[in-house]
Amino acid sequence: MKEEKKKATKKVVTKKKTTKKKEEDIEIVSKSVEFSLIEVIVIVIITGIVVSIASGLIVYKNYDKLTVDVVAPKTELSEFIDSYNKIVNKYVEEVNKDELIEAAIKGMYDYLEDEYSMYLNLDDTNTLEEQLTGEYKGIGVEITTVSEKDKESYVKVTKVFTNSPAEKAGLKVGDIITKVDGAPMHEASEVSSTIKDGNKETYEVTYKRNGKESTLTLTREKVFINSVFSKTYDNVGYIQIETFSSTTVSQVLKELDKFDNKVTSIVLDLRDNSGGYLNTAYDLADVFLDKGKIVYELKDRSGRISKYEAKSDAKRKFKKIVVLINGNSASASEILTLALRDSANATVVGTKSYGKGTVQETNILNSGSMVKYTTSYWLGPKGESINLIGIEPDIKVEKVEEQINKAIEAAK
Repeated sequence: MKEEKKKATKKVVTKKKTTKKKEEDIEIVSKSVEFSLIEVIVIVIITGIVVSIASGLIVYKNYDKLTVDVVAPKTELSEFIDSYNKIVNKYVEEVNKDELIEAAIKGMYDYLEDEYSMYLNLDDTNTLEEQLTGEYKGIGVEITTVSEKDKESYVKVTKVFTNSPAEKAGLKVGDIITKVDGAPMHEASEVSSTIKDGNKETYEVTYKRNGKESTLTLTREKVFINSVFSKTYDNVGYIQIETFSSTTVSQVLKELDKFDNKVTSIVLDLRDNSGGYLNTAYDLADVFLDKGKIVYELKDRSGRISKYEAKSDAKRKFKKIVVLINGNSASASEILTLALRDSANATVVGTKSYGKGTVQETNILNSGSMVKYTTSYWLGPKGESINLIGIEPDIKVEKVEEQINKAIEAAK
């Protein structure tokens, strides 16, 4: 079999030259060169290997430089990058690069002057995620730092979660945590970081009660944050919802199952509920609304509006639905309130709500910290915005001690 020939011709197009030397050069380059197919393949392979090795050597040789200086085209970010490099490489004192970047990110969110768009450090991020996920690994207490004039600050237990290690061991609200594993504690953050971020499971917690100091051995466990509570008032079921976490809907469904057939009306207490997950508000509205009813609308930066409807019929029918709110009822609480008022004829009782009509998205950074930023406005089923306005109740009740009774009365 004859070996197949492949012609490779390279042509050069240039302006006409006046020197004889250049004319000869062009003529030489323009000559046809013949290679066999195998020769062409071998040349391509060898060229590829040489280029790869050369590129690898260039990257390796400049690796240290690349990790020191950020290389970028002259864009709007170039001044920021240049400022960062100047501080890192030339400032008179050593700086913490992570903290420098953290300060820069925080500065960008502060510039927005939006109280809901912000940078959260690692501790704040962990606290928020615990609240929203509805569970965490720890001993099961909420604590706060108490500072008194001319006295050393101390750590006070403000809540003990049901079935938690703390409750089982006998820790109570009002106890003062003084030590963890023998180390003095004066700040709630110290106790939290020591136990949650520790590399062991069991801790010695020393606390003070009525002036007497005692020590308990507590082992970390998964703690379920119960945020839903219920009662029955004759034919009226009462459910209090403290937050909109990822476990809220399942908790509400569990409480609904406790109500017998005599319960024909319901009161949802959303007082002091500052919100939480948007999808939780949607899923909770879906529990009470019929399929196709509008839960809420979203308006993005371009003005485009998207409507979100209930995807299934109500899990349980009630003759009357009453929603109890106050000035601390915000965000997801207001979404649920408007959804039930406009799409299920619910009655709203209490005082005017907070008025947070925006939606935020979050992003976890490589450091574990979080940024939160506003992406849209939410509207009620009728296209109503309550941002910076709030929801006016149908039945206004100022006195806190009278609010539940008025809500129960309205539900009968």
